[in-house]
Amino acid sequence: MCAAPRNKRKTASAPSASAKRSAGKKATRATPAPAGKSRKAAAKKAPEPETPLIEVKRIHRRDINRVWEFLKVSFRDVNAETVEYQRPRSKHRFEEIYEEEGIEQLIFEVDGDIVAYAECSYEVTGSDNWINPRYFEKRDMRPLFVDELAVHPNYNGRGVGSFVLEQLHHLARVNGLNHLVLEVAENNERALSWYKKRDFKKLDAAIFMACSVDTEPELLPPRALPPARSDADTESTNGE
Repeated sequence: MCAAPRNKRKTASAPSASAKRSAGKKATRATPAPAGKSRKAAAKKAPEPETPLIEVKRIHRRDINRVWEFLKVSFRDVNAETVEYQRPRSKHRFEEIYEEEGIEQLIFEVDGDIVAYAECSYEVTGSDNWINPRYFEKRDMRPLFVDELAVHPNYNGRGVGSFVLEQLHHLARVNGLNHLVLEVAENNERALSWYKKRDFKKLDAAIFMACSVDTEPELLPPRALPPARSDADTESTNGE
């Protein structure tokens, strides 16, 4: 830390009249610098604001906890409106994915903070997968399956999602794949619109449907007890 300079006091006498006149002459002789040049010089000296960089890297084991927390924030609103969770169902399953072969897990960061996450695979994997590989084989489609694509809500509309998609296209090209295939919740209209603008087309649909059912309680409701009858009219309900 640099110490602040101390102010030095000077006890100077008032300038004489001749000193004032000579100072005035010097001032009038001085040629002022053109305004244009001074503005240009100031513009050159003013530092330009740094543009934040977004960088992509593969996930490391030490990133698992913070990526999981990121996913919970990113899919919080979507999960509240869908039957099926749009992110891995549990942290345990997410940790298992890290150990599986053939799955790419990519983190996108700005100044060390996660702003996006992408997970993709080169073939159909997992025992809980409903994808039919023959569908793509018949159509000469060699897909890169995008299992997860998430952008932090604070970074929507800033080109982060486009950069993630560009990275996925690049991965597909360098691996000889000719399609990106992903699943979007049917009622996630914002995501559907975003993908359609980027040439994604609907292949098939597995839609969760529901209809309302008039329910009845399992036990009958209370009812009025009739008045007591005479002994002759009394019927035994016991099994004796």
